[in-house]
Amino acid sequence: METDVLIIGCGPAGLQAAIHASRKKVRTVVVGKTINSAMHGTEIENYLGAVDDGDSILSNAVEQARSFGAEFLEQNVISARSENGSFVFGVDDGTEITAKAVIIATGISRKKLGIPGEKELFGKGVSYCAICDCNFYKGRRAVLVGNESEAAVSAAMMTSYASETSWVAWDLTANDVVVQKAKDAGVTMYSSRPVAIEGEGKVQSLRLEDGTVIPTDGVFIELGAKSAMDIALDIGVMPQVDSTIKVDAECRTEVPGVFACGDVTGKPWQVAKAVGQGCVAGLNAADFVNGN
Repeated sequence: METDVLIIGCGPAGLQAAIHASRKKVRTVVVGKTINSAMHGTEIENYLGAVDDGDSILSNAVEQARSFGAEFLEQNVISARSENGSFVFGVDDGTEITAKAVIIATGISRKKLGIPGEKELFGKGVSYCAICDCNFYKGRRAVLVGNESEAAVSAAMMTSYASETSWVAWDLTANDVVVQKAKDAGVTMYSSRPVAIEGEGKVQSLRLEDGTVIPTDGVFIELGAKSAMDIALDIGVMPQVDSTIKVDAECRTEVPGVFACGDVTGKPWQVAKAVGQGCVAGLNAADFVNGN
């Protein structure tokens, strides 16, 4: 699949970018799910002219962007790379999307399990980025935790490093293709919810709701889509120390053709700022495609 502008993220920044890019008559594809937006399930009272629930605003914005020609894929990005001056992204169902310009509008939050041991053992065997830390687990045991495709892809990848790789998914929503790849790679699957990460000074096991205890050296929590930091690194953009992406006044990153907007660019984490940057990023991405 080929597009002019690919927008990763379906929150206020990404949707506003989609509206402005598509209105400039460039093919615009948005990858993401509104339920993953920080606006989902909230009440909005500090955005100009709108006092409403976040889901209504998101739903209306999707339809508005569609009316200008934007296309939507309710999937997650699971791979990214630069290739021959373009950007290539893989999504859950195995589709590859080639784009002339990309807008990163994913937000920056890392979803947490909220279970005992998670905070205490962070950095001591608890990680939120398998691709970042897999090298530390050569010949060791690893457990991936998560229901979506990113966890499946990370589990399959981890088998190339770890001596034993397990995957805990209690409400599986990952695409069947990537689930099968994980199984074929030798991943052991568990279907009970995690309740505690255990260990003295370092991770030693993961306890599940059904009483199962999985001995492990590392617990990799992958509860959502591929993070903005991962995507940025994969296409040559170096994130800041705080995991934000540096942009100029035109929402351009250091890599030509790559733009970013919304929470991923830093504070303030407000709808008004996200929408404003989305407008700027969408217009400038379209101009980039058109050679302006």
